[in-house]
Amino acid sequence: MFLAWQEIKKNKLRFTLITGILMLVSYLVFFLSGLATGLASLNREAVDKWEASAIILTEESDKSLYQSFMSIDQLKDIHAEKAAVLGQLNAIISNGTNKKNISLFGINKEEFLMPNVIEGRTFEQANEVIADDSLKDNGFNLGDTLTLSSSDQQLTIVGFTDQARFNAAPVLYTDLSTFHQVKFGETAEQNKDQINAIVIGDKSISNLTENTELDSIEIETFIESLPGYTEQKLTLNFMIYFLFAISSIIVAIFLYVLTVQKISMFGVMKAQGISSSYLSWSVVAQTFILALIGTGLGFVLTLISGAFLPAAVPVSFDLALMGFYGFILMVVATLGAVFSVLTIVRIDPLKAIGG
Repeated sequence: MFLAWQEIKKNKLRFTLITGILMLVSYLVFFLSGLATGLASLNREAVDKWEASAIILTEESDKSLYQSFMSIDQLKDIHAEKAAVLGQLNAIISNGTNKKNISLFGINKEEFLMPNVIEGRTFEQANEVIADDSLKDNGFNLGDTLTLSSSDQQLTIVGFTDQARFNAAPVLYTDLSTFHQVKFGETAEQNKDQINAIVIGDKSISNLTENTELDSIEIETFIESLPGYTEQKLTLNFMIYFLFAISSIIVAIFLYVLTVQKISMFGVMKAQGISSSYLSWSVVAQTFILALIGTGLGFVLTLISGAFLPAAVPVSFDLALMGFYGFILMVVATLGAVFSVLTIVRIDPLKAIGG
């Protein structure tokens, strides 16, 4: 370790370049992990808010909430103590100045899907809604009257809740009666029993129903089936994995070049009796120090950047995940020193010093 640190202090420019590259790679890895976490949250916030264990959809819907249509009467086929009905539709809302694509959830106020209200009050009358507070960043406020692209109904925002986005769209919560008016219009009375899903809050989800027309789906499976969720997650994760490989290759090339340049010096040290294992561990320790510094700087730079990002950028930093990725980066960077170690082991002192 002593030899490794002394060489770093003597050749500051060379090792600063390696550290800088590791810092930039780790910065990109951390930022991509934050982007992946943030985009995932955009899709699943409202579902996580349920704290549910499963969801019941129709068999023919292929795990899609949008394509599932059932009757409230089918609650009798569900073997669960904690079950809540859910209606859902997508629409574009406008307050006269701003427009936004949203997801409207129709729920029963007394069931567990009812969200917490952080501003305003709960809906108490027809055409009142509780909205996700991200809509405030888009110019929507308490008391706004909303028109919908798919209905003649007008809604009024009476409250705001937090962390309620579904498939990247802010959620509006309302009672089932208002939901049916918005979705079915003049035929709302005939369709007042229509819903999209039944959400299960029980911890045990075995044998929820024997009705072959219904499909019981674990919440995590349901989330992974959301349009684009899995594809988006895999794409960003593959980018992160490729960066791990790239960082290892870059460090290996830099260290190998430095090692080749110092072959004669290593030969002299071997001739003086310094063992190959000592020199090898020195290179490994040197790589670990550089990886630790570079990764640490990348971590700090990421947090600083995150503090200045606008709210519109869907980045959410998971410190535990970032710590894990940082550890992996240090491991793969240290493994990049293997080629240099092999070169040191094979050095013949006599040939290296020109004998």
